[in-house]
Amino acid sequence: MTTTAPRLDPRVLGLAHYAARAVLESVLSRHGLAFQQQIVLRPVALADGPVDRERLTEDTVAALKTDKESVQGTIDELITAGLLNAGASEVRITDAGRALYERVTSETSAASARIWGDIPEEDLVTVGRVLTLATERANAELAAVTE
Repeated sequence: MTTTAPRLDPRVLGLAHYAARAVLESVLSRHGLAFQQQIVLRPVALADGPVDRERLTEDTVAALKTDKESVQGTIDELITAGLLNAGASEVRITDAGRALYERVTSETSAASARIWGDIPEEDLVTVGRVLTLATERANAELAAVTE
């Protein structure tokens, strides 16, 4: 049976996004993490040292298109859970936070390999280029309507 691949459009993109996010959230829920908590935890886990809390907030707001108060609340949740330590203006991952991040990353990496592993490199490069351009344009559109 041969099927014609659909042309990339907002629906195809959305379906792929929601399917991948559902896989991620199924892993996160097993570990007691919410999506936004993982998004905040990741850059702190990958940093070589403390992360400026304001910069972390700004980067997360920009990535998730959410509000500053929500992100600050998420940082506070991670501190309360013992996954982050807070200084005056910075946060640092705790041993518990690093261990949790590594468990989640291991599980999601395995799922990602099953999802993406046999897609030809040239297709991944093309899709990456198209999605980067679409993201830039969507960000510009959002900036224009919120000014």
